Amino acid sequence: MDTIAAISTPMGEGAIAIVRLSGSDAFGIAEKLFKSVNGHKIMQVPSHTIHYGHIIDPKTNEVAEEVMISVMKGPKTFTKEDVIEINCHGGIVSVNRVLQLLLTNGARLAEPGEFTKRAFLNGRIDLSQAEAVMDLIRAKTDRAMNMALSQMEGRLSKLIRRLRQEILETLAHVEVNIDYPEYDDVEEMTHNLLLEKASLVQKEIQKLLQTSQQGRILREGLSTVIVGRPNVGKSSLLNSLVHENKAIVTDIPGTTRDVIEEYVNVRGVPLRLVDTAGIRETEDIVERIGVERSRQVLKEADLLLLVLNFADILTEEDENLFKAVEGMDVIVIVNKTDLPQQIDMERVQFLSKNHKLVTTSLLKEQGIDELEKSIAALFFEGEIEARDMTYVSNTRHISLLHQALQSIEDAINGIKMGTPIDMAQIDLTRTWEILGEIIGESVHESLIDQLFSQFCLGK
Repeated sequence: MDTIAAISTPMGEGAIAIVRLSGSDAFGIAEKLFKSVNGHKIMQVPSHTIHYGHIIDPKTNEVAEEVMISVMKGPKTFTKEDVIEINCHGGIVSVNRVLQLLLTNGARLAEPGEFTKRAFLNGRIDLSQAEAVMDLIRAKTDRAMNMALSQMEGRLSKLIRRLRQEILETLAHVEVNIDYPEYDDVEEMTHNLLLEKASLVQKEIQKLLQTSQQGRILREGLSTVIVGRPNVGKSSLLNSLVHENKAIVTDIPGTTRDVIEEYVNVRGVPLRLVDTAGIRETEDIVERIGVERSRQVLKEADLLLLVLNFADILTEEDENLFKAVEGMDVIVIVNKTDLPQQIDMERVQFLSKNHKLVTTSLLKEQGIDELEKSIAALFFEGEIEARDMTYVSNTRHISLLHQALQSIEDAINGIKMGTPIDMAQIDLTRTWEILGEIIGESVHESLIDQLFSQFCLGK
């Protein structure tokens, strides 16, 4: 493969920036540009060592940057290729100068994610582990980071490989029974035995899919929408959860005229928090557009925080909001408890009978703790921590697991109906192939070889 280069740290001012080289000519390119203060040559130094010196522009022989260079010989690197990492000053000009010198001396600018792609193509990691690299970078909570680390370490891969091996051995067993019926020392593959094997795989796939809701939330964030009439404290709630004044708070109804979105970590649950315009009938054209957008995001939410005003009577608009959120995950928040009570709490409790009810005074910073506990408990109460089980969070993986489950269930239904074993084998093979797509393994080219490598058929 050709040699690629890219800046591996965020652009901007900082103490240190890293420019990475990977490929067969990484050492040669670095040798052209690097001058060690100790006279060391890149080609001659031990692997996994770091050296101080300068990047020299070969055309002018002038010093371009003061650097530390890490030398790592393949295959014991992330990409399994020769890798050079140049640590330079973190200014925009300095890091770009180093990159440009690499590109004009034989390297090619890497495509997005190409270092990880090479790690996958060179067999260091599988596809699910490669996808976990980006999940790790984008993790917004400790739980999300633990889940990504677990996937990077291969927990999901090992489970998928074990399931594929179970299917593979079953398929091989079927092949032996069909092609070599005269072998008395091979257990006969009956419908009951095949059903037992298929049911074990089905249960494992179902168990993985049971984690997908929590996994998706950890990975993408829980879409949480704050709804309520104008001036009940929606923007104050957003500011309290974010711990920053992101939304304008006034006593004037209709101040929030558009959807405001923020990410916030609530006790390990990443929330994609959305503050909406107060839902009411209005003649104001701009506010009316905001209300319509509020109604739209309402339909797309995972969790709704329905805010009511303790110091105001329960209105028809409030009652309509309860009807609009029926059947959804809702936490009802009665705010402004520091003011004299006007709301009918008995009616609120009746309307909230299927939802968690929390009272708050955001002005006095009361009730926020209970609200955060309620949010975390709603989705993770009784669940095992991410580090203790295999979570599935990637949309592609979830889709493939659903396909694999359908395929294995087709096989099970066929077996129960007495379908010939060699017909059930088709659905089992399809399940094996789909699971292989999760970890990026070749399917069709290796299936027969793997089948026959499991058994000594030539004895």
